[in-house]
Amino acid sequence: MRVALLEDDQDQAALFTEWLKAAGHTCEHFDAGKSFVRNIKHDSYDALILDWMVPDMDGFEVLRWVRENFDWPIPVVFVTARDDEDDIVRALEQGADDYVVKPAKQRELVARLTAVVRRAASVDESQTTIEQEPFLIDLGNHQIQRGGERIDVTQKEYELIVFLFRNVGRVMSRAHILESVWGRNPDINTRTVDTHVSRIRSKLALAPEMGWKLSSIYQHGYRLEKTAGI
Repeated sequence: MRVALLEDDQDQAALFTEWLKAAGHTCEHFDAGKSFVRNIKHDSYDALILDWMVPDMDGFEVLRWVRENFDWPIPVVFVTARDDEDDIVRALEQGADDYVVKPAKQRELVARLTAVVRRAASVDESQTTIEQEPFLIDLGNHQIQRGGERIDVTQKEYELIVFLFRNVGRVMSRAHILESVWGRNPDINTRTVDTHVSRIRSKLALAPEMGWKLSSIYQHGYRLEKTAGI
């Protein structure tokens, strides 16, 4: 998972980041509400962790902004010292997916975060194929078919295709794509993403008149979406 963390306590932030890293995830940390919001406007994440009491724009205001402006229900977990029942109910009613009262426990926090992301993604980890007409992605054999005909792709093209088809309709930042498909490799840059997107757009014939569109989103990344088609 790629997680954005809003936490103004540097020790807590370092601890949470280490916990997520140990679980195989990446975490971007922000210590103030407005800088957090500025970033998530132009980057993409699988989940958000919010503290409530942070500078200039508190966690509840951030949550409200997210639910009013995001076009998909990104999972949000509050991790805060505020333990009053009214606060917990208020956050959940506003759209938080879970609420953890500090001091948080490592395994519990990671498990709760994983659970809300799994529910949001609705991905069956036992599935062997992804079917999105006219495409069939064979996850076991790493093969892509369009209308029953196999399409030859490289391994990285295949991984990018799977990532995009698992996130249909979402705007995915170049940084998010890089981390998810290539990992944190300092020798790889965003031009690599653009090159591979261009190739799979051509190989899969991802054009509006063919029922699919892979759009470049200015200063952000890409979005794969269905269209009316022919």
